[in-house]
Amino acid sequence: MNPNLARLQPYPFERLRALYEGIEPNTKLSPINLSIGEPKHATPAFIERTLADNLNGLSIYPPTLGSLELREAIASWLVRRHGLATIDATTQVLPVNGSREALFAFAQAVIDPSRGEPFVICPNPFYQIYEGSALLAGAAPYFVNMTAANGFAADYQSVPEHVWKRTQLLYACSPSNPTGRVMNLDEWSRLFELSDRYGFVIASDECYSELYFREDQPALGALAAANRLGRGRFARLVVFSSLSKRSNVPGMRSGFVAGDAALLKSFLLYRTYHGSAMSPAVQAASAAAWKDETHVRENRRLYAEKFKATLGLIEPPLAAAMPDGGFYYWMRTPMGATEFAGGLYRDCNVQVLPGSFLARQAQGVNPGAGYIRVALVAPLAECIEAVERINLFSRRLKSS
Repeated sequence: MNPNLARLQPYPFERLRALYEGIEPNTKLSPINLSIGEPKHATPAFIERTLADNLNGLSIYPPTLGSLELREAIASWLVRRHGLATIDATTQVLPVNGSREALFAFAQAVIDPSRGEPFVICPNPFYQIYEGSALLAGAAPYFVNMTAANGFAADYQSVPEHVWKRTQLLYACSPSNPTGRVMNLDEWSRLFELSDRYGFVIASDECYSELYFREDQPALGALAAANRLGRGRFARLVVFSSLSKRSNVPGMRSGFVAGDAALLKSFLLYRTYHGSAMSPAVQAASAAAWKDETHVRENRRLYAEKFKATLGLIEPPLAAAMPDGGFYYWMRTPMGATEFAGGLYRDCNVQVLPGSFLARQAQGVNPGAGYIRVALVAPLAECIEAVERINLFSRRLKSS
Protein backbone atom coordinates (compact mmCIF):
# COMPACT_ATOMS: atom_id res chain seq x y z
CA MET A 1 0.00 0.00 0.00
CA ASN A 2 1.01 3.60 -0.51
CA PRO A 3 2.77 4.47 2.78
CA ASN A 4 1.42 8.01 2.59
CA LEU A 5 -2.06 6.66 3.33
CA ALA A 6 -0.93 6.20 6.92
CA ARG A 7 -0.30 9.95 7.14
CA LEU A 8 -3.95 10.84 6.49
CA GLN A 9 -5.97 12.03 9.46
CA PRO A 10 -9.61 11.06 10.04
CA TYR A 11 -12.06 13.26 8.17
CA PRO A 12 -13.91 15.83 10.37
CA PHE A 13 -17.20 13.95 10.14
CA GLU A 14 -15.55 10.69 11.20
CA ARG A 15 -14.26 12.55 14.24
CA LEU A 16 -17.73 13.97 14.87
CA ARG A 17 -19.25 10.48 14.79
CA ALA A 18 -16.61 9.35 17.29
CA LEU A 19 -17.40 12.36 19.50
CA TYR A 20 -21.10 11.49 19.51
CA GLU A 21 -20.52 7.79 20.17
CA GLY A 22 -22.20 6.85 23.41
CA ILE A 23 -24.03 10.19 23.71
CA GLU A 24 -27.81 9.96 23.85
CA PRO A 25 -29.37 13.13 22.38
CA ASN A 26 -32.34 14.77 24.02
CA THR A 27 -35.24 13.07 22.21
CA LYS A 28 -37.72 15.59 23.62
CA LEU A 29 -36.37 17.96 20.99
CA SER A 30 -36.42 17.33 17.24
CA PRO A 31 -32.94 16.81 15.74
CA ILE A 32 -31.35 19.72 13.85
CA ASN A 33 -28.18 19.01 11.90
CA LEU A 34 -26.08 22.08 11.09
CA SER A 35 -22.75 20.22 11.01
CA ILE A 36 -22.46 19.41 7.30
CA GLY A 37 -22.17 22.03 4.57
CA GLU A 38 -24.64 20.27 2.29
CA PRO A 39 -27.09 22.60 0.51
CA LYS A 40 -30.72 21.84 1.30
CA HIS A 41 -32.49 24.38 -0.90
CA ALA A 42 -34.50 22.90 -3.76
CA THR A 43 -32.73 22.12 -7.03
CA PRO A 44 -34.12 24.47 -9.72
CA ALA A 45 -36.69 22.69 -11.89
CA PHE A 46 -35.09 23.74 -15.18
CA ILE A 47 -31.84 21.97 -14.19
CA GLU A 48 -33.73 18.79 -13.37
CA ARG A 49 -35.61 18.97 -16.69
CA THR A 50 -32.43 19.50 -18.69
CA LEU A 51 -30.79 16.57 -16.96
CA ALA A 52 -33.77 14.31 -17.72
CA ASP A 53 -34.01 15.52 -21.32
CA ASN A 54 -30.42 14.47 -22.00
CA LEU A 55 -30.37 10.96 -20.59
CA ASN A 56 -29.74 9.61 -24.10
CA GLY A 57 -26.17 10.80 -23.52
CA LEU A 58 -25.69 7.84 -21.18
CA SER A 59 -25.13 5.63 -24.21
CA ILE A 60 -21.79 7.23 -25.15
CA TYR A 61 -18.36 7.65 -23.58
CA PRO A 62 -17.87 11.35 -22.78
CA PRO A 63 -14.53 13.05 -23.56
CA THR A 64 -12.49 14.12 -20.53
CA LEU A 65 -12.24 17.61 -22.00
CA GLY A 66 -16.00 18.00 -21.83
CA SER A 67 -18.34 19.37 -24.47
CA LEU A 68 -17.58 22.64 -26.19
CA GLU A 69 -21.07 23.84 -25.19
CA LEU A 70 -20.27 23.43 -21.49
CA ARG A 71 -16.81 24.98 -21.73
CA GLU A 72 -18.21 27.96 -23.62
CA ALA A 73 -21.01 28.35 -21.05
CA ILE A 74 -18.44 28.38 -18.24
CA ALA A 75 -16.14 30.78 -20.12
CA SER A 76 -19.02 33.18 -20.82
CA TRP A 77 -20.03 33.04 -17.16
CA LEU A 78 -16.46 33.79 -16.05
CA VAL A 79 -16.28 36.82 -18.34
CA ARG A 80 -19.64 38.15 -17.10
CA ARG A 81 -19.16 37.37 -13.43
CA HIS A 82 -15.54 38.43 -13.02
CA GLY A 83 -15.27 41.19 -15.61
CA LEU A 84 -12.57 39.42 -17.59
CA ALA A 85 -11.42 40.74 -20.94
CA THR A 86 -11.50 37.17 -22.26
CA ILE A 87 -10.87 33.56 -21.38
CA ASP A 88 -10.31 30.79 -23.91
CA ALA A 89 -12.93 28.04 -23.59
CA THR A 90 -10.69 25.62 -25.50
CA THR A 91 -7.51 25.98 -23.42
CA GLN A 92 -8.32 27.75 -20.14
CA VAL A 93 -11.46 25.95 -18.95
CA LEU A 94 -11.82 22.31 -17.92
CA PRO A 95 -15.04 20.76 -16.54
CA VAL A 96 -14.54 18.49 -13.52
CA ASN A 97 -16.63 16.18 -11.37
CA GLY A 98 -17.03 18.65 -8.54
CA SER A 99 -14.35 20.89 -7.06
CA ARG A 100 -13.45 18.41 -4.30
CA GLU A 101 -12.25 15.74 -6.74
CA ALA A 102 -10.31 18.29 -8.78
CA LEU A 103 -8.70 20.01 -5.79
CA PHE A 104 -7.31 16.64 -4.74
CA ALA A 105 -6.24 15.50 -8.20
CA PHE A 106 -4.56 18.79 -9.06
CA ALA A 107 -1.88 18.34 -6.42
CA GLN A 108 -1.08 14.87 -7.79
CA ALA A 109 -0.43 16.44 -11.19
CA VAL A 110 1.48 19.52 -9.96
CA ILE A 111 3.74 18.29 -7.16
CA ASP A 112 7.23 17.05 -8.08
CA PRO A 113 8.45 15.12 -5.00
CA SER A 114 11.89 14.63 -6.57
CA ARG A 115 12.67 18.31 -5.98
CA GLY A 116 13.45 17.78 -2.33
CA GLU A 117 10.72 17.72 0.32
CA PRO A 118 8.18 20.08 -1.28
CA PHE A 119 5.69 22.08 0.75
CA VAL A 120 2.02 22.76 0.04
CA ILE A 121 0.80 25.85 1.89
CA CYS A 122 -2.73 25.58 3.30
CA PRO A 123 -4.94 28.03 5.19
CA ASN A 124 -5.67 27.03 8.77
CA PRO A 125 -8.57 26.32 9.48
CA PHE A 126 -9.10 24.64 6.15
CA TYR A 127 -10.87 22.12 3.91
CA GLN A 128 -9.17 18.81 4.70
CA ILE A 129 -8.84 17.82 1.03
CA TYR A 130 -5.89 20.26 0.82
CA GLU A 131 -3.96 18.36 3.45
CA GLY A 132 -4.78 14.94 2.04
CA SER A 133 -3.86 15.93 -1.49
CA ALA A 134 -0.48 17.23 -0.30
CA LEU A 135 0.34 14.12 1.69
CA LEU A 136 -0.59 11.66 -1.05
CA ALA A 137 1.42 13.71 -3.57
CA GLY A 138 4.51 13.24 -1.40
CA ALA A 139 4.57 16.81 -0.06
CA ALA A 140 4.32 18.27 3.43
CA PRO A 141 1.43 20.62 4.26
CA TYR A 142 2.45 23.90 5.88
CA PHE A 143 -0.40 25.59 7.71
CA VAL A 144 -0.85 29.35 7.77
CA ASN A 145 -3.09 30.45 10.63
CA MET A 146 -6.19 32.59 10.23
CA THR A 147 -7.23 34.00 13.59
CA ALA A 148 -9.47 36.74 14.96
CA ALA A 149 -6.34 38.74 15.80
CA ASN A 150 -5.62 39.26 12.09
CA GLY A 151 -9.25 39.47 10.96
CA PHE A 152 -9.13 35.83 9.80
CA ALA A 153 -6.73 36.73 6.99
CA ALA A 154 -4.02 34.18 6.22
CA ASP A 155 -0.80 35.26 7.94
CA TYR A 156 1.58 34.75 5.01
CA GLN A 157 4.14 37.08 6.59
CA SER A 158 4.78 34.39 9.20
CA VAL A 159 5.96 31.85 6.61
CA PRO A 160 9.76 31.37 6.82
CA GLU A 161 11.92 31.93 3.77
CA HIS A 162 13.06 28.30 3.66
CA VAL A 163 9.41 27.19 3.42
CA TRP A 164 8.65 29.58 0.55
CA LYS A 165 11.69 28.27 -1.33
CA ARG A 166 10.36 24.71 -1.18
CA THR A 167 6.70 25.56 -1.78
CA GLN A 168 5.26 24.14 -5.02
CA LEU A 169 1.56 24.69 -4.44
CA LEU A 170 -0.57 27.03 -2.33
CA TYR A 171 -4.27 26.54 -1.65
CA ALA A 172 -6.39 29.64 -1.09
CA CYS A 173 -10.08 29.56 -0.22
CA SER A 174 -12.22 32.65 -0.72
CA PRO A 175 -14.87 32.96 0.61
CA SER A 176 -13.20 30.92 3.30
CA ASN A 177 -14.51 27.66 4.63
CA PRO A 178 -15.21 28.07 7.55
CA THR A 179 -14.75 31.77 8.37
CA GLY A 180 -16.54 33.21 5.32
CA ARG A 181 -13.83 35.82 4.75
CA VAL A 182 -13.21 37.09 1.19
CA MET A 183 -9.66 38.01 0.13
CA ASN A 184 -9.20 41.58 -1.10
CA LEU A 185 -7.20 42.90 -4.06
CA ASP A 186 -4.15 43.84 -1.97
CA GLU A 187 -3.96 40.31 -0.56
CA TRP A 188 -4.13 38.80 -4.02
CA SER A 189 -1.46 41.21 -5.23
CA ARG A 190 0.93 40.12 -2.46
CA LEU A 191 0.18 36.47 -3.13
CA PHE A 192 0.88 36.88 -6.86
CA GLU A 193 4.18 38.59 -6.02
CA LEU A 194 5.16 35.65 -3.84
CA SER A 195 4.22 33.23 -6.62
CA ASP A 196 6.39 35.22 -9.07
CA ARG A 197 9.31 35.22 -6.63
CA TYR A 198 9.23 31.56 -5.64
CA GLY A 199 7.52 29.90 -8.62
CA PHE A 200 4.71 28.09 -6.83
CA VAL A 201 1.24 27.47 -8.26
CA ILE A 202 -1.86 29.01 -6.66
CA ALA A 203 -5.01 26.88 -6.47
CA SER A 204 -7.95 29.10 -5.52
CA ASP A 205 -10.94 27.22 -4.11
CA GLU A 206 -14.01 29.35 -4.89
CA CYS A 207 -16.89 26.93 -4.40
CA TYR A 208 -18.67 29.49 -2.16
CA SER A 209 -18.03 32.43 -4.51
CA GLU A 210 -21.70 32.95 -5.40
CA LEU A 211 -22.91 33.11 -1.81
CA TYR A 212 -22.41 36.77 -0.94
CA PHE A 213 -24.88 39.24 0.49
CA ARG A 214 -24.67 42.50 -1.43
CA GLU A 215 -25.73 42.27 -5.05
CA ASP A 216 -23.67 45.35 -5.87
CA GLN A 217 -20.52 43.87 -4.29
CA PRO A 218 -19.94 40.30 -5.52
CA ALA A 219 -17.11 38.39 -3.88
CA LEU A 220 -13.75 39.09 -5.53
CA GLY A 221 -12.32 36.04 -7.24
CA ALA A 222 -8.72 35.21 -8.11
CA LEU A 223 -9.21 35.55 -11.87
CA ALA A 224 -10.86 38.96 -11.43
CA ALA A 225 -8.00 40.06 -9.18
CA ALA A 226 -5.39 38.84 -11.66
CA ASN A 227 -7.18 40.58 -14.52
CA ARG A 228 -7.31 43.90 -12.61
CA LEU A 229 -3.61 43.59 -11.86
CA GLY A 230 -2.65 43.06 -15.50
CA ARG A 231 -2.16 39.31 -15.20
CA GLY A 232 -4.68 38.26 -17.85
CA ARG A 233 -2.74 35.15 -18.82
CA PHE A 234 -3.22 33.87 -15.25
CA ALA A 235 0.35 32.62 -14.86
CA ARG A 236 0.62 29.85 -12.22
CA LEU A 237 -3.01 30.45 -11.20
CA VAL A 238 -6.01 28.14 -11.42
CA VAL A 239 -9.43 28.52 -9.81
CA PHE A 240 -11.86 25.79 -8.82
CA SER A 241 -15.59 26.38 -8.75
CA SER A 242 -18.71 24.28 -8.48
CA LEU A 243 -22.45 24.25 -9.00
CA SER A 244 -23.08 22.47 -5.70
CA LYS A 245 -23.55 25.54 -3.51
CA ARG A 246 -24.38 28.01 -6.29
CA SER A 247 -27.20 25.99 -7.84
CA ASN A 248 -28.10 23.47 -5.10
CA VAL A 249 -27.01 20.42 -7.09
CA PRO A 250 -24.35 18.70 -4.94
CA GLY A 251 -25.44 15.33 -6.32
CA MET A 252 -24.53 16.32 -9.88
CA ARG A 253 -20.83 16.59 -8.94
CA SER A 254 -20.23 19.36 -11.43
CA GLY A 255 -17.61 22.06 -11.39
CA PHE A 256 -14.70 23.45 -13.36
CA VAL A 257 -11.05 24.46 -13.23
CA ALA A 258 -9.96 27.59 -15.11
CA GLY A 259 -6.82 29.67 -15.51
CA ASP A 260 -3.27 29.04 -16.70
CA ALA A 261 -3.52 27.22 -20.06
CA ALA A 262 -0.20 25.39 -19.64
CA LEU A 263 -1.21 24.03 -16.25
CA LEU A 264 -4.60 22.93 -17.55
CA LYS A 265 -2.98 21.15 -20.51
CA SER A 266 -0.94 19.03 -18.10
CA PHE A 267 -3.91 18.55 -15.78
CA LEU A 268 -6.02 17.34 -18.71
CA LEU A 269 -3.33 14.74 -19.50
CA TYR A 270 -3.49 13.53 -15.89
CA ARG A 271 -7.27 13.41 -15.91
CA THR A 272 -7.36 11.48 -19.20
CA TYR A 273 -5.57 8.64 -17.43
CA HIS A 274 -7.56 9.21 -14.26
CA GLY A 275 -10.84 8.35 -16.02
CA SER A 276 -12.82 11.28 -14.69
CA ALA A 277 -15.02 12.46 -17.56
CA MET A 278 -18.37 14.07 -16.75
CA SER A 279 -21.62 12.41 -17.87
CA PRO A 280 -23.11 14.07 -21.00
CA ALA A 281 -26.46 14.48 -19.22
CA VAL A 282 -24.75 16.28 -16.33
CA GLN A 283 -22.81 18.42 -18.82
CA ALA A 284 -26.01 19.56 -20.50
CA ALA A 285 -27.67 20.40 -17.18
CA SER A 286 -24.50 22.17 -16.03
CA ALA A 287 -24.38 24.34 -19.14
CA ALA A 288 -27.98 25.39 -18.49
CA ALA A 289 -27.15 26.22 -14.86
CA TRP A 290 -24.13 28.39 -15.73
CA LYS A 291 -26.25 30.36 -18.19
CA ASP A 292 -28.86 31.36 -15.60
CA GLU A 293 -28.49 33.82 -12.70
CA THR A 294 -32.09 34.17 -11.54
CA HIS A 295 -31.99 31.03 -9.42
CA VAL A 296 -28.61 32.06 -7.96
CA ARG A 297 -29.94 35.41 -6.79
CA GLU A 298 -32.87 33.63 -5.14
CA ASN A 299 -30.45 31.24 -3.45
CA ARG A 300 -28.49 34.17 -2.02
CA ARG A 301 -31.72 35.76 -0.81
CA LEU A 302 -32.64 32.63 1.13
CA TYR A 303 -29.26 32.49 2.90
CA ALA A 304 -29.31 36.23 3.59
CA GLU A 305 -32.75 35.79 5.18
CA LYS A 306 -31.36 33.14 7.53
CA PHE A 307 -28.42 35.29 8.59
CA LYS A 308 -30.69 38.31 9.11
CA ALA A 309 -33.06 36.26 11.26
CA THR A 310 -30.39 34.63 13.42
CA LEU A 311 -27.43 37.00 13.82
CA GLY A 312 -29.19 39.25 16.32
CA LEU A 313 -30.26 36.25 18.38
CA ILE A 314 -26.71 35.15 19.26
CA GLU A 315 -26.04 35.99 22.91
CA PRO A 316 -22.71 36.56 24.72
CA PRO A 317 -20.45 34.85 25.55
CA LEU A 318 -21.19 33.26 22.18
CA ALA A 319 -20.03 35.48 19.34
CA ALA A 320 -20.30 35.42 15.56
CA ALA A 321 -20.17 37.98 12.77
CA MET A 322 -21.87 38.22 9.43
CA PRO A 323 -19.51 36.49 6.97
CA ASP A 324 -18.44 38.05 3.68
CA GLY A 325 -19.71 34.93 1.94
CA GLY A 326 -20.68 31.30 2.35
CA PHE A 327 -23.36 29.87 4.64
CA TYR A 328 -21.46 29.32 7.88
CA TYR A 329 -21.25 31.02 11.24
CA TRP A 330 -17.75 30.72 12.70
CA MET A 331 -19.04 30.95 16.24
CA ARG A 332 -16.89 31.52 19.33
CA THR A 333 -17.83 29.29 22.26
CA PRO A 334 -17.37 29.83 26.03
CA MET A 335 -15.53 26.51 26.42
CA GLY A 336 -13.59 24.00 24.34
CA ALA A 337 -15.36 23.47 21.03
CA THR A 338 -15.34 19.67 21.24
CA GLU A 339 -16.86 19.66 24.73
CA PHE A 340 -19.37 22.32 23.68
CA ALA A 341 -20.46 20.38 20.57
CA GLY A 342 -20.85 17.14 22.51
CA GLY A 343 -22.91 18.79 25.24
CA LEU A 344 -25.05 20.67 22.71
CA TYR A 345 -25.91 17.40 20.98
CA ARG A 346 -26.68 15.68 24.28
CA ASP A 347 -28.84 18.42 25.81
CA CYS A 348 -30.33 20.17 22.79
CA ASN A 349 -30.16 17.65 19.89
CA VAL A 350 -28.30 20.12 17.66
CA GLN A 351 -25.31 18.99 15.64
CA VAL A 352 -22.50 21.44 14.82
CA LEU A 353 -18.87 20.86 13.89
CA PRO A 354 -16.09 21.68 16.38
CA GLY A 355 -13.69 24.17 14.81
CA SER A 356 -10.68 22.22 16.05
CA PHE A 357 -11.70 19.41 13.66
CA LEU A 358 -11.17 21.85 10.77
CA ALA A 359 -7.70 23.01 11.83
CA ARG A 360 -4.28 21.76 12.86
CA GLN A 361 -1.91 22.76 15.62
CA ALA A 362 0.48 25.21 13.94
CA GLN A 363 2.87 27.80 15.36
CA GLY A 364 1.75 26.75 18.81
CA VAL A 365 -2.01 27.15 18.37
CA ASN A 366 -5.02 25.43 16.87
CA PRO A 367 -6.95 28.37 15.35
CA GLY A 368 -10.16 26.33 15.41
CA ALA A 369 -10.08 25.81 19.17
CA GLY A 370 -12.90 27.67 20.86
CA TYR A 371 -15.08 27.83 17.72
CA ILE A 372 -17.87 25.82 16.17
CA ARG A 373 -18.92 25.87 12.52
CA VAL A 374 -22.67 26.30 12.16
CA ALA A 375 -24.00 25.60 8.65
CA LEU A 376 -27.23 27.50 7.93
CA VAL A 377 -28.44 24.87 5.50
CA ALA A 378 -31.64 23.82 7.25
CA PRO A 379 -34.96 25.60 6.66
CA LEU A 380 -35.28 29.09 8.18
CA ALA A 381 -37.40 28.01 11.15
CA GLU A 382 -34.94 25.24 12.05
CA CYS A 383 -31.99 27.65 11.85
CA ILE A 384 -33.74 30.05 14.24
CA GLU A 385 -34.63 27.20 16.58
CA ALA A 386 -31.06 25.89 16.48
CA VAL A 387 -29.56 29.26 17.44
CA GLU A 388 -32.05 29.59 20.30
CA ARG A 389 -31.05 26.14 21.55
CA ILE A 390 -27.35 27.02 21.27
CA ASN A 391 -28.04 30.12 23.39
CA LEU A 392 -29.96 28.01 25.90
CA PHE A 393 -27.10 25.56 26.25
CA SER A 394 -24.62 28.41 26.65
CA ARG A 395 -26.76 30.02 29.37
CA ARG A 396 -26.94 26.73 31.25
CA LEU A 397 -23.15 26.52 31.18
CA LYS A 398 -22.91 30.02 32.60
CA SER A 399 -25.29 29.28 35.44
CA SER A 400 -23.83 25.89 36.37
